[in-house]
Amino acid sequence: MRLAVVSDIHGNLPALEAVMAHCKRHGVDQVINLGDCLSGPLLPLETAQFLMAQDWVHLAGNHDHQILAYGTPACTDVDEVAYEQLGASELAWLKTLPAVKLIWRSGILLCHGTPANDLEYFLETVESTGARMASCQEVEARLGATQAKLILCGHTHKPRAVRVTSGQLVVNPGSVGLPAFDDAIPYPHVIQTGSPDAHYALLERVHNEWSVALVSVPYDYRPMAKLAQSRHFYDWAHALETGYVS
Repeated sequence: MRLAVVSDIHGNLPALEAVMAHCKRHGVDQVINLGDCLSGPLLPLETAQFLMAQDWVHLAGNHDHQILAYGTPACTDVDEVAYEQLGASELAWLKTLPAVKLIWRSGILLCHGTPANDLEYFLETVESTGARMASCQEVEARLGATQAKLILCGHTHKPRAVRVTSGQLVVNPGSVGLPAFDDAIPYPHVIQTGSPDAHYALLERVHNEWSVALVSVPYDYRPMAKLAQSRHFYDWAHALETGYVS
């Protein structure tokens, strides 16, 4: 069984198309999308229409919920700019997406952040000094009572795979559409990959064990950077061009 896992597309349809072209050459059986599909100043409408046409497993991320909270403080500027381009059918589709989904037959847990909270980082920990890799003990605590052998998460945009002492494998495929960002909660910090490439994960189960490849896919990011700049999201333009916050 081969899985392609994508997350944090953020309306970057050209990056998603490059990822799909790459994964199709590897004969995947299922594509899983872990959420944060549309938020941002890029192509939310076109990306939504692409995703709605796919026979994939989809989750909602925190930004998908925030788009649906338009008109409230929960909806940030990047959510508002996406909402204003979407139609009724795209918004209705967003409302159907679950926050956490367990694929029982394969023993896989899907979440955007952690099983408990889609705003929580799973494999990173933020301290007053910035973001660092989470310890094994921290990851195990965030697993809670989860018994799934494979846990797939997104949210941090940082490609990473961690196997804890129980043997459970936690995989973050990274971000398809936004390779760097900064945040102020709970402390100011940055997440950056140092590459403008799109990221996703290829997983294969052989003899009931999962192996994972974290894949970096080049694509022509310049039109998306120019689009972000034209909409005055200069931080997005820089991140898309470089993979760095500054």
